[in-house]
Amino acid sequence: METIEKLFYVYRERKKKREFVAMGIGVIVNLFLLLIFNNIKCGLSEIGTASSYEPPYTPTRCNGNRADQFPLGNLFVSVSEGLWDNGAACGRRYRLKCLSGNNKPCRDGTIDVKVVDFCSKRPCPSTIVLSNDAFSAISKSQREKINVEYIEI
Repeated sequence: METIEKLFYVYRERKKKREFVAMGIGVIVNLFLLLIFNNIKCGLSEIGTASSYEPPYTPTRCNGNRADQFPLGNLFVSVSEGLWDNGAACGRRYRLKCLSGNNKPCRDGTIDVKVVDFCSKRPCPSTIVLSNDAFSAISKSQREKINVEYIEI
């Protein structure tokens, strides 16, 4: 009888160790996945500022006076030095979301915009300068600078 009790004891102890190891591996895997997905999400979007600019919108540094450079709905932007990338930004598309600003200017949702120009003012007033139509699509105020989240799409 004593031998059977020892065998059960050994069996229970080994089972506890296996369960503990399995639980530890599960925790480690979950933490690893959390870190990966958190970094992916944080690594994709950027935070910056946005303002609006008035017509005339041509000529642009990307396509001069061509009317076909502007997307339907006139949701286009000019970008500051940090995004311009020596002109490689021309034609890039970004998804923008208003985050905050004075007097709660943000509208719900996001907009997709196309880069058509380099910010002409020195220094540029914001990270991204939106056409009036693009700016009014995400902000209730036309003149206020806003904080935005943006991601290349």
